[in-house]
Amino acid sequence: MPHDPNNPLLEVRRIGKSFAGVQALKDVSLTLQSGETLAVVGENGAGKSTLMRIIAGVMTPDEGEILIDGQPVRISSVAQALKLGISLIPQELNLADNLTVGANIFLGREPKRFGLIEKATIDAESRKYLKMVGLDISPQTIVSTLTIGKQQLVEIAKALSTNARLIIMDEPTSSLSEHEAQKLFKVVQDLKARGVSIMYISHRLGEVETLADRVVVLRDGERTGELSREQNQRKNMVQLMIGRDVSRFYQRTPHRPGADVISVKELRTPAYPRHPLSFTLRAGEIVGLAGLVGAGRSELLTALFGVTPAVSGTMITSKLSRPPRTAREAIAAGIMLAPEDRRHAGLVLPMSVKRNLSLASLRRDQRRGLLRGFLNTSAENQVSATMIDLMRIKTATDRQVVRYLSGGNQQKVVLGKWLSLEPKLLLLDEPTRGIDVGAKEEIYKLMDQLAGRGVALLDAPVSGGVKRAVDGSLSIMVGGSAADLDRVRPVFGAMGKT
Repeated sequence: MPHDPNNPLLEVRRIGKSFAGVQALKDVSLTLQSGETLAVVGENGAGKSTLMRIIAGVMTPDEGEILIDGQPVRISSVAQALKLGISLIPQELNLADNLTVGANIFLGREPKRFGLIEKATIDAESRKYLKMVGLDISPQTIVSTLTIGKQQLVEIAKALSTNARLIIMDEPTSSLSEHEAQKLFKVVQDLKARGVSIMYISHRLGEVETLADRVVVLRDGERTGELSREQNQRKNMVQLMIGRDVSRFYQRTPHRPGADVISVKELRTPAYPRHPLSFTLRAGEIVGLAGLVGAGRSELLTALFGVTPAVSGTMITSKLSRPPRTAREAIAAGIMLAPEDRRHAGLVLPMSVKRNLSLASLRRDQRRGLLRGFLNTSAENQVSATMIDLMRIKTATDRQVVRYLSGGNQQKVVLGKWLSLEPKLLLLDEPTRGIDVGAKEEIYKLMDQLAGRGVALLDAPVSGGVKRAVDGSLSIMVGGSAADLDRVRPVFGAMGKT
């Protein structure tokens, strides 16, 4: 469809969408010009992802209309959206990691001759699109061997191969290192220069300030305002997002550390067996775990939790005299892990919010006596109600399937599940990944409250956010340059950065 410069490339008019009686979007309108970068921001549950899925054909609206080049269209499928030049890159990448890069780029659209896939054509065309995104790899590379940052660029190359005129990027830097994010920003600028329009969703408002030509803000499913390039400042976005002053965000209450909760000596993880780690963590202390993507932060946390048992070393807690061999051992010792990948490792997506919140405490809350082993529904209901209230989880009912919650609310469910067990040591792997500024405030306040109650927290923050909720002056680098935790401690202060 040829573009008429007198019309916006995309126009959304008064879109509405409800789920089970909950209004996800109400009367939302926006426009997007050719070659423009439009950011859509808002708190978790504001309706951003729902709007993007409607535009990309994943779901249909209950009301309103969409216009492409000034002409009304009905986008009832992803295939139809692709034909119109609209491609969505979701936050959770949609690649087949057992296939090659080239196979992923042309998956479902393979060029064929006499019924056979033309691998040489896929290879040649893939190189062209990989060059466009600045990715110097062979199309024969297996996707699983790539870093998350490179996989993100493969997704963009895949979008370009469909001749996309509009690329929707949902939290594209949530798992990227600072270097990988900078590379992505350059790709976005290059795409814009070629006339490709970008719809950019991010909770990292600093990125939005840098990249966006305009910003549309959503709150509780409604559009609350629009900011021009000149108005595009963090304080203005936050004000429209949450409707309150944020100067008081991320305040820290000093806590006097108590006795040692965990003492680790010469611990070697399977990922970095040549680099021993030694540290102690005290009750009421929040320690930041610093390191670039691939440095071994997640590997250390999973070793402490018994998911990937340590190769060697000692680990002493009140109930353990060695590293746990299973997650069950760690949980029994009061050690809980909120994993980096909440959708695959932290939640059971087809189950309800209530079932997910009570999952970890089923053994503790089971019925006793002759009914031992049977579900205690009253205890389950109590856990669910308490955690929904404490974590401020936005859900119509605790029977809501957790898959359909926003990313931030899913993360709150993960944390609530473990808090119901009253942990002694809480391991947090990128706890604010994909979470908006308001939800971050709630998570950080909760961390502060837990520390005040004597819980020890080991926090591996989102890459690039090394200065996070930590006590005193200590942090460690894992992997190539291991440092003793008792020698380096960064300060809690800079949590206002997004």
